[in-house]
Amino acid sequence: MKSKTQLFLELWQEARTRFSNQLLGLREEDLVKKLPPSANSLGFLIRHIGEVELLFAKNVFGEKEIRVIAKTVISKQDSGEWTDLNELQKYVDQSFHYLKSSIEKQVDLDWETTIETKEFGVKTKAEAFGRVVSHTNHHAGQMAIIIKYGV
Repeated sequence: MKSKTQLFLELWQEARTRFSNQLLGLREEDLVKKLPPSANSLGFLIRHIGEVELLFAKNVFGEKEIRVIAKTVISKQDSGEWTDLNELQKYVDQSFHYLKSSIEKQVDLDWETTIETKEFGVKTKAEAFGRVVSHTNHHAGQMAIIIKYGV
């Protein structure tokens, strides 16, 4: 029988493919695409997903040694700087690694403990985990539309 942690990890990894599979066919020129009237580019969304994954590893799952400057979260708007595909790929590979590692360290009882963040208040780790899964998939959907229709 699998542990809660194993099940949550499998759920997250499968759900994240909705994001990661889109990265496989991207070209650097795609990163500036937007879907008007939105101001956020494809590159911005990729960076944002990575930042939020790192923030979850740090603030929800306790990886205090992680240093993240969440530029997209702070600014809430695209500065136009997210145009290096190789750099963005490395960043989200790193965020995947850190979040995966932090999830793997959880024991079954950890999922029922409560945490508090300024972003979403008091939640169990399981509830908070639902936020990172849905956050990535929300933006992955936006990315799919931008890739298809963006200019």
